[in-house]
Amino acid sequence: MHGYGNDACDPCIGQWDRRDVKKSEKNSIITSYNRNFTGRNDANPATHAFVASPDIVTAFRSRVTSASTPLTDTLTGSDGKPLKFSDPPPRKEIASVRFTIDPKTDRLQTLKPFAPWDGRAAEDLFILIKVKGKCTADHISAGGSWLKYRGHFENISQDCLIGAINAENGDANNTAAYYLARNIKWVVVGDYNSGEGSSHEHAALEPRFLGGLAIITRSFARIHEKNLKKQGMLALTFANPADYDKVQPDNRVSILGLQDFQRGKNLTLELKHKDGSKDEIPLAHSFNAGQIERFKGALRLTWYVHSYPLAVRSSAHWFIADGRAREGQGTTIDAWTDADAGVEWRGMGKKYRMGD
Repeated sequence: MHGYGNDACDPCIGQWDRRDVKKSEKNSIITSYNRNFTGRNDANPATHAFVASPDIVTAFRSRVTSASTPLTDTLTGSDGKPLKFSDPPPRKEIASVRFTIDPKTDRLQTLKPFAPWDGRAAEDLFILIKVKGKCTADHISAGGSWLKYRGHFENISQDCLIGAINAENGDANNTAAYYLARNIKWVVVGDYNSGEGSSHEHAALEPRFLGGLAIITRSFARIHEKNLKKQGMLALTFANPADYDKVQPDNRVSILGLQDFQRGKNLTLELKHKDGSKDEIPLAHSFNAGQIERFKGALRLTWYVHSYPLAVRSSAHWFIADGRAREGQGTTIDAWTDADAGVEWRGMGKKYRMGD
């Protein structure tokens, strides 16, 4: 059994250039990445993948057989001396760990918290692009040579939507970085099944990083729609898909009704045309109460459930869910429950469940 610790994109899209086994050879790996579909990690359908915590995976990387017991076995170090793994550090120590990134690297970059919605009406926004036809996750965030920048959002975001076809000129282009530098909010207008395919996180993260407020389409691929919501973007659809044709790429747009943003209640897209005329178009959405709160920034949490203990990131700090309240920068986590139906948390006087 091979230990394979990875939390990047490689295993999700089969990027592991594995050479230690033949394509049809039966084998098993233990991985810290939450993808264990057949062939997912190394494109080998004969590979069985078992998901475990990063600690266990790291321990197994030092062994060559699944019969090993990392918690009790004695290993032989490179100096020939016996050694054992120590217990993982106390959770307080984990929470205090800070990482230093070489400022010269073009592969990693500290991601600052996204600014929450300012509570004001979204008026006179630019349309970054009106996408014509198919727009997969790879059209939004390209693969290939761009993959090496996925830890550096300023660099990786230069590929945002470069594969999408602009309805105005039939070309693929990107002006989002220009808008970001000038603090200009924008929206994207898309066609059917926007974000289809692997729907990786960067297809939602990049528009958010570049200052996008909303993606408005005829329809979404399910996972991409969910990813946009998780990043605090408005994922909206034309209540009447034919209204896509009313939008002109040079329109200025306003999204009306955000101050009364509610589950099951349509918003309104106001189009301002060059000739001075206006159109109002109903926009549907599938936001629930928890997702609306996340958009507004009332409880800004991103959670990771690769393994226990559950680690939760607020806008400023990491919190380790261990049954005790943690607080910082105005965000208080005052209760935790590992319920049968999923993880729950309580905060800001409200109760949330994974998936809300």
